[in-house]
Amino acid sequence: MQSNYGTPSVGLARGKGIEVWDVEGKKYLDFLGGIATNILGHNNPAIVSAIAKQSKTLSHVSNFYAHEPALLLAQKLKEMTGDDSARIFFCNSGAEANEAALKISRRTGKKRVVAASGAFHGRTMGALSLTGQPSKRDPFKPLLPGVRHVPYGDIKALRRAVTKRTAMVILEPIMGEAGVVVPPAGYLKAAREICSAKGALLVIDAVQTGMGRTGQWFGYEDEGIIPDVITVAKGLGGGLPLGAMIALGKTADLLTPGSHGTTFGGNPIAAAAALATIDEIEKGRYMSLNLVKGALLRNLLSPIIGVTKVRGKGLLIGIVLKDSKAKDVAAALLKRGFLVNAANDEVIRIAPAYVVSDRQIMSFVSAFNDICEEIYGG
Repeated sequence: MQSNYGTPSVGLARGKGIEVWDVEGKKYLDFLGGIATNILGHNNPAIVSAIAKQSKTLSHVSNFYAHEPALLLAQKLKEMTGDDSARIFFCNSGAEANEAALKISRRTGKKRVVAASGAFHGRTMGALSLTGQPSKRDPFKPLLPGVRHVPYGDIKALRRAVTKRTAMVILEPIMGEAGVVVPPAGYLKAAREICSAKGALLVIDAVQTGMGRTGQWFGYEDEGIIPDVITVAKGLGGGLPLGAMIALGKTADLLTPGSHGTTFGGNPIAAAAALATIDEIEKGRYMSLNLVKGALLRNLLSPIIGVTKVRGKGLLIGIVLKDSKAKDVAAALLKRGFLVNAANDEVIRIAPAYVVSDRQIMSFVSAFNDICEEIYGG
């Protein structure tokens, strides 16, 4: 393999729920969930059954033809938006979903885009142009022209940046890769008003916040807005590669035959897995449970020495640490059998599967406390 990921510290062999085992048999608790992807855990029986059943009937067809799993999933996603005008384009990842959103914005006849500093929208060249992280962008310049980044959560800066020449504004309800950054209340509502006034599309990147992780299907609903485009991926496939670009209202008519496509997007097996995932979320009432479990984690982690702030919503949580020790804490957690992510030098990001138990939460908090005592207590 190429060295873009470096050398992984652990080789995993199998998993069940949020438990995973490496090739040497050591057990870990997966508090990262494949970066918010394995939302119902590893080896979920309902998803496994759906994949096996679908693989015996129809595994792949080209997009010249229709198939039932994709049609049923499109209908389900439309219902989740609460908007009958919604139309779905299936792809394989969040980056592809955001590329599709970028292309649909060009169909307005305008080219300028406003995104947030610190945002992450993917690593393909168009999505990377939207990403507001210089460390990821700079080695690949020149990128797509006409993209302006403004401070996240700053309504005044957003208002100044958006003009009648702006094709779209793209925002995450919570910035995940930036360290689980939560905007002030009313930010997305203001963004909707600004976009409507200037004739720009409002695109909500719900790749990390979506699929019920924050207690709502997509993560913007508590602001009472209707976006023009929603992008989802990660948890949508329940662990299989699947993304979607959902366009609403008049925006749903902008892609015409031949204007965009993908070979594998919405293939029958991935779509069947997604249908099973959504069904399990609804039956298990996980969205409301995620809020309870998230509150428990935040309340227990906040008083720990070395922790300056715990932010996020539901089971998307950023633990902000003193003295840029996040990588040290993540390494220590790995040794103790916990998988997490140092989103940057100051923040530990966790996004466990919705099936995480209170006992597993307490085990994680205890280990986190012990490690912080060792690092900060001396």
